[in-house]
Amino acid sequence: MTNVFDDPRITAVGLLVEAHAGLQARFAAQLEEHGFSTVEFEVITRLARSPGNQLRMTDLAAQTSLSTSGVTRVVDRMERDGLLARQACPSDRRSSFAVVTAAGMQRLDETLPGHLRIIEQWFTGQLDPEALAALLDGLRRVRDAVHPCATAGSTDGDSVTQC
Repeated sequence: MTNVFDDPRITAVGLLVEAHAGLQARFAAQLEEHGFSTVEFEVITRLARSPGNQLRMTDLAAQTSLSTSGVTRVVDRMERDGLLARQACPSDRRSSFAVVTAAGMQRLDETLPGHLRIIEQWFTGQLDPEALAALLDGLRRVRDAVHPCATAGSTDGDSVTQC
C-alpha cells in the first residue's frame, strides 16, 4: 500500500507554500525598512505596472490577495500617506481609480533595488534560464486557472468585463 503523504501533488503544493513563506519573510524585513507592509507593496507594485500607473479599485482587488473592502482600507491608508490618490472614473461614476503619486513612485524606486536583490538571491538566481522559463509558464497556467481575474484592467481585453 502506498503512503498517500508521498503523493507528488502534496509535495508540489507543500514546496510552493514553503517557498512562498520563506520569500515573504525576506521581503517583509526589506520592505519594512522602506515603510511598506507586504500588502502595501503588492498594491503599489500592481498599480505601477499597470497602464497609467492606475487601476479601477475593483480591478485592483481582483489582481491582489485583498477583498474590495480590504483594497479600500489599504488605499485609504496609502492615500493619507501621500503614496496613492483616487481619481473618478470618467465612464462610470460608481467606480474610481487608484493612482500612484509622484511620492509613491519615488518610494517604490527607492525600495525596488533591494527587493530585486532578494528576488535574484533567493528565487530567480536559484534557477537556470530554462528552469525559470518553465516555472513562469507553469505558474501562469495555474494562476489563470485558479485566479482568472488576476490581470483584470491591465489590458483592453475581455478580462475586465468577465471579472
